[in-house]
Amino acid sequence: MFAKKAQQQGVRCTRLLDSHRIVGSKESEEVLEGVVEDVIFRSDDGTFAVIRLAPDEKETLGLPRTVVGDLGQVEPGESVRLIGRWTQHAVYGPRFRVTSFTPTIPATEQGMTRYLGSGLIPGIGPALAARLVGRFGTDTLDVIATQSARLREVSGIGKQRAESIANAVRQRRAEAETMSFLHALGMGPATAREIVRRYGGDAPRIVRDDPYIVAEQIRGIGFRTADRIAGALGIAGDDLRRVQGGALHLIGKAVDDGHVFATREQLRNGLEQIDVPSEKLDEALLALRARELVTIEDDAIYPPVLHRAETLVAEALSALAERPKVQQPVKTYDSNLSDTQRSAVDASLGTHLLVLTGGPGTGKTTTVRAIVQAHAALDRRTALCAPTGRAAKRLSEAAGIEAKTIHRLLEWNPATGHFNRNQRSPLDADLILVDEASMLDIRLASQLLAAIPRAATLVLVGDIDQLPPVGPGQPLRDLIASRVCRTIRLHEVFRQAQQSAIVRGAHSVLEGGMPEPTPSGTKGDGDLFLISVTDPETITERLIQTLRRMSAAYGFDPLDDVQVMTPMRRGPLGTIRLNEVLQEAFNPGKPEGALAGSFRRGDKVMQLRNDYDKEVYNGDLGEVHRIEGGVTYVRFDGRDVQYQADELDAISLAYACTVHKVQGSEFPAAVIVLHNAHFMLLNRALLYTALTRAKKLVVLVGDPRAMARAARNALSYETNSRLLDRLRTLTA
Repeated sequence: MFAKKAQQQGVRCTRLLDSHRIVGSKESEEVLEGVVEDVIFRSDDGTFAVIRLAPDEKETLGLPRTVVGDLGQVEPGESVRLIGRWTQHAVYGPRFRVTSFTPTIPATEQGMTRYLGSGLIPGIGPALAARLVGRFGTDTLDVIATQSARLREVSGIGKQRAESIANAVRQRRAEAETMSFLHALGMGPATAREIVRRYGGDAPRIVRDDPYIVAEQIRGIGFRTADRIAGALGIAGDDLRRVQGGALHLIGKAVDDGHVFATREQLRNGLEQIDVPSEKLDEALLALRARELVTIEDDAIYPPVLHRAETLVAEALSALAERPKVQQPVKTYDSNLSDTQRSAVDASLGTHLLVLTGGPGTGKTTTVRAIVQAHAALDRRTALCAPTGRAAKRLSEAAGIEAKTIHRLLEWNPATGHFNRNQRSPLDADLILVDEASMLDIRLASQLLAAIPRAATLVLVGDIDQLPPVGPGQPLRDLIASRVCRTIRLHEVFRQAQQSAIVRGAHSVLEGGMPEPTPSGTKGDGDLFLISVTDPETITERLIQTLRRMSAAYGFDPLDDVQVMTPMRRGPLGTIRLNEVLQEAFNPGKPEGALAGSFRRGDKVMQLRNDYDKEVYNGDLGEVHRIEGGVTYVRFDGRDVQYQADELDAISLAYACTVHKVQGSEFPAAVIVLHNAHFMLLNRALLYTALTRAKKLVVLVGDPRAMARAARNALSYETNSRLLDRLRTLTA
């Protein structure tokens, strides 16, 4: 029975594979089936393997077959169904390159003996496998899965061992059937594994019921992929699930673009652009609200978590701004403070909410130190924090006391999936000072504000001329615009700072002009140089030369001390291409058989999203310390963090990063690559942010026309948010 079911599963899989070819695979792909005889090579990160399949008994020559590609953790003895195409290697001859694969259940006695005796099933070795198949024949797997008590008919198997073997076989069968279903729908090995990890045995049912909701919950599956899956499953183009999926996709896209919500009109127009019937939008939104997947406020359609966050931020900021506080005396003043800086120190002792803003060289660091000292003189407990690890380290150095990332300050608890510090358990501090507050998005701002004690003072320090947060919303900008609290802007550039070409250049850009470079042949405090070149290939060559010259002339390590920045990810001068070139230039060598783009020991990498369990956060920079046994160890600030093969999409090479990704960070030196190919993203805030990331040296490499275009373009980043309106309403 079980063997017959396995054969039926193969037929069903073949039909699904035909469907897979219709919805996404290439016609030239072939199907190859067999038993894994040996794993010849597996890359340390687990994403590439070379295996040998046992000879096909139907073929006259009966030669082993070599297979290469992403084959997960397949082991000798496993039966697999592979999709791909034959290629010819100059040295190794014919090899089958896999695009997807499925573990299968053997149907013959010989296949079952090899399968059971391969070590895949705990508790069964080759001898016991032979006895089992000798006793039950082709019904062996069916007996194990459905009549496990009969296993005791074979010597050496007791009740407990029989049940353990049965559970293992049932699990392998379920995995094989699930992977067959997912691969047949065109999902690659990594995506299929992620779906199985999230949904387990329910994966086929959940995908059949609503592939669009799966697209929202599983990274790597977009709306287009969900649409192909839905088509293969027979879901009609005007099905309400498709309209709901389209709406969620567009809301998610709006959030990725920095918006807190999408308007009904934006959703309607967006649905038409992706060929989804918009006349069912209102019905779809009501259904999504009933499922608590959206919050509707007039024509604003929010993700529920962002609606709650925006409401909490408005209420918390308004309460802080309106709460009266007795002015406390300043016991100590730095005699070098300007009048504006002194007023900031006074304000921090006479209000519960203060914003301090200003550009480079205007004395924000000195003012922060003075505020901290004034509160310490009154024995007030102080907590300093910043959105990123680098910004927190810089704040700590400036203030003379420990500063933490916001995530560490709020004490993430992996057991509960929430921060320990919240409204019920606020921070133990009288002053909470947040540096680089312009990086706060609406959700992180809400989590921080929830933990502010009622009697505490919150000081937000930031530069609103920089790029907006990577996440949704612009809380600092909206707070300043609302005028509900005291805002002090530092304007004066101090004499010492004026000696820096970087500082002068940044302020020049704010006024729409080009930065003036350091005179040729000289060195100063904060040098800035321009290298004019327009051809992308030549720019890449000059970039590598520049990094090597910076090392020779200034002693900067090209990886540790210098950050390369560019506006975008794709294109000949995007981060993807530049990282490939820079990796080969400064960390050459590729493991035999590894795929292009694989990580190497010594690679500079960046964390791409918050991982509270690992305690690494979006934008953290690290170095690949070692790769062993399929595990990649990345060192962040002296601490090794482990990444399994299926977790490597959380990090990327960081020899070059987008300007957005390095907000809040400061480096000894930076190289900024600009070209007219980046014209969609060239604006004043981007160039200003890039320039102010470096402390001692900046080199602009690229087309001067692109640099001038960026300086002239005073684009204002407008986001869909009602925080400003809520603040004004609550404090009216």
